[in-house]
Amino acid sequence: MKKRNIAIIAHVDHGKTTLVDEILKTSGMFRENEDVSQVSMDSNALERERGITILAKTTALDYNDYRINILDTPGHADFGGEVERIMNMVDGVVLVVDAYEGPMPQTRFVLKKAFEAKVKPIVVINKVDKPSARCSKVLDEVLDLFIELGASDEQLDFKVVYASALNGTCSLNDDLSTQTAGFHELLDLIISEIPSPNGESNSVLQFQPALLDYNEFVGRIGIGRLHNGKIKVGQMVSCCRLDGSIKQFRIQKLFGYYGYNRVEIEEAEAGDIIAVAGLSDISVGETLCEVGKETVLPKLHIDEPTLQMTFGTNTSPFVGKDGKIVTARKIEERLNKETQRDVSLKVEPYTNESFLVSGRGELHLGILIENMRREGFELEVSKPQVIIKEENGIKMEPYEELQIDVPEEVVGSVIEQLGLRGANMENMTNVENQVRLIYTIPSRGLIGFSTIFMTLTKGYGIMNHTFKEYRPMTNVSVGERKLGVLVSIENGAATSYSIGNLEDRGIMFIEPATEVYEGMIIGECNRENDLAVNVVKGKNLTNVRAAGSDHTIVLKRPRPITLEYALDYINSDELVEVTPNYIRLRKKILNTDERKKFDSRKKVA
Repeated sequence: MKKRNIAIIAHVDHGKTTLVDEILKTSGMFRENEDVSQVSMDSNALERERGITILAKTTALDYNDYRINILDTPGHADFGGEVERIMNMVDGVVLVVDAYEGPMPQTRFVLKKAFEAKVKPIVVINKVDKPSARCSKVLDEVLDLFIELGASDEQLDFKVVYASALNGTCSLNDDLSTQTAGFHELLDLIISEIPSPNGESNSVLQFQPALLDYNEFVGRIGIGRLHNGKIKVGQMVSCCRLDGSIKQFRIQKLFGYYGYNRVEIEEAEAGDIIAVAGLSDISVGETLCEVGKETVLPKLHIDEPTLQMTFGTNTSPFVGKDGKIVTARKIEERLNKETQRDVSLKVEPYTNESFLVSGRGELHLGILIENMRREGFELEVSKPQVIIKEENGIKMEPYEELQIDVPEEVVGSVIEQLGLRGANMENMTNVENQVRLIYTIPSRGLIGFSTIFMTLTKGYGIMNHTFKEYRPMTNVSVGERKLGVLVSIENGAATSYSIGNLEDRGIMFIEPATEVYEGMIIGECNRENDLAVNVVKGKNLTNVRAAGSDHTIVLKRPRPITLEYALDYINSDELVEVTPNYIRLRKKILNTDERKKFDSRKKVA
C-alpha cells in the first residue's frame, strides 16, 4: 500500500485536533450509525478540559488505496522540542492557521523546524466561518512568514485549503458558499502534493525513535519512522546508543496505528510509523540496525530544560488528610516514571525529602503536578526558577520571544510592566484597534506576569511566547511579587467575624469555615510587607442583646486559587501545597517567631 506521512502543526487553539478528527470521519473509518461525539484525538482528561494538545499522537487512515499516517502535534511552546523531532518522521506538514489571528509565535517556531527538515507544506486557513475572518490578509501574512523563514521555491508554491473544522466543511477558495461537507479536497491534496516516504524496504534496517512511551509490562516504547529495511517481532537487532556503544536485543512487540488505536503488528517496512518494545532503556535519537550491519542515523536534537522547581513531600500539619500517596519514595518513583516517556524532563535528588525537577516551562511542569494530584499524590512545590548556564565564565539565562495582542487603551500599562521586567520591544503594529507587540524578554521576567497581564487587560489580552536563545544574564530583578501576604498565626477553622475584620487589610483567598494552620497564606496584603493575622478568632458572646448591635456580615468573594495562579504568585520563601482536592499557599517556615528571626537575619546580612 502507498504511504503518506504528515504532521499537523498550528498554534494553540487554531483547531488542528478538531481538523484531525474531521479528517478521520471523512476517510470513512466510522460506521454511519457509530457515535463519534465523544471520540477525539485529545484522549487525555486534561487535554479535554483545557482544549489543548499536550501529548503528540499518531493516527493512520486508509483513503483511496493510500495509508496516510498523521501526527497531531502539541501547539504550546513548552512542547516545541517534541514537534522538532516529529519533523524527522514526516515528509509533509499541514499548517493550520486561524482565519483571524494569522500566524503566531509558535507557528513561526515550528514552521522554521519544518523548513530545516525540508518537508512540503500545505496551508489550511481554519475558522473561515467566523465573522471576523480575514482570509486574504492572513494568506499574505503566511506568505511573508514563509519568505522570512527562508522557504525554498518549492515550499513557497504551497496549496491552500479554506476550512471550518468545527462545521466539518472545506473548499479550495475563500468563498463561504463553496464550502462542502467533509475533507476530501484536503485528503486529495495530501496524496498529490506530499511526497511518498523515501527509504528502501530491501535495504539494511534503520529505525530511529523520535518519541517515547512507557508501558508497565514492556518498559519503554520507542516511536518513530522505519527509515530503511524491514523489522519483525522476535528479530535480533543492534541498538547503536548515543554514547557510541552497541547493545543487542530481541524485538518483543511491534505496534502500528490505525484510527485512534495502537494495534499490534507482526512486521513493518520502510516508511511505516511504528512503536518498538524490547529494550527497557531505549532513548530518543538511538538507531536500531541489523546485527553486524550497524549504520547510525544522525542524532536528533533534544531541547534542554529552561525552568526548574523542587517537588517535595508535604510537610504541612494537614499531611495525609486528603491524598493517599505522601512518601518521598513514591514521589521519586512517579517522577522517574515520567522521565521514561518525557525526554525533556530531568529529575535529580535535592534533599532527603525533595527532588529538583527541570522542564521546558511552567505549563510543562504544571501539567505533571496536575496529573500527580489526580493520581492521589500530596506534595509541596517551590517557585519555578530559570536554569542559569555558565559559558566562558559568563552567566547565561534563557530569553523568549513574546507576542502580545491587546486593546489600544491598555498598551501603556502593558509596556510599562514589561519595561520593569527587562523586556526589549522589537516591533509594534496596529490591527483594527488591537495592538500587536513583539518583545524579547528574559524567561524569569515572564514568571508571574500572566496574572498581572490578565488584570491589566481585563481578560482581553492574548499572550504567546516561545524560547529563543541563551544570552548573558541581566541585572534586572524580576519575578518576585511586590505585595505582601496575610499569614495565619493559628490553627483551626476560619470565622466570618475574623475575615470581615481583615477585609480592609487586603484580598482574602479563603472562605469562612476553611481549615487553616499556622504559616498558611490566607490572603494578599495591600502593603509590601507580610502581615501575621488571626483568622480563627470568633466574636466574644455575652448575655446582653442590644438592638442593632448584631448585623449580618456580608463578605466579599475570595480570590480563587488555581495551580497555575499559585505557581505564578508565590515568592521564593513560599511553597504551594498540592493535594487531590486542595491548592494551598504557605510559607516555607511555618512558625511565626522563627520566620521573623530568619527575616531579621536576612536583612542584617
